[in-house]
Amino acid sequence: MKREFRDLRDDTKMRISQSLKGRSHSETHKQAISDAMKAYWSTIPYRDEENNKSNNQNNETSM
Repeated sequence: MKREFRDLRDDTKMRISQSLKGRSHSETHKQAISDAMKAYWSTIPYRDEENNKSNNQNNETSM
């Protein structure tokens, strides 16, 4: 059976949340999550220092 709607009702979300409380992950699963997040964040570039400085100066002067 496919889901008919994208959004879930609040009571359904609460039941799912309660059923998942207290579960723990194995050490290998925790390591896999860690590796995946490291790989993900390595693809996100840092903000330009020049743009960051000019944005901060603009924000300070507009206050």
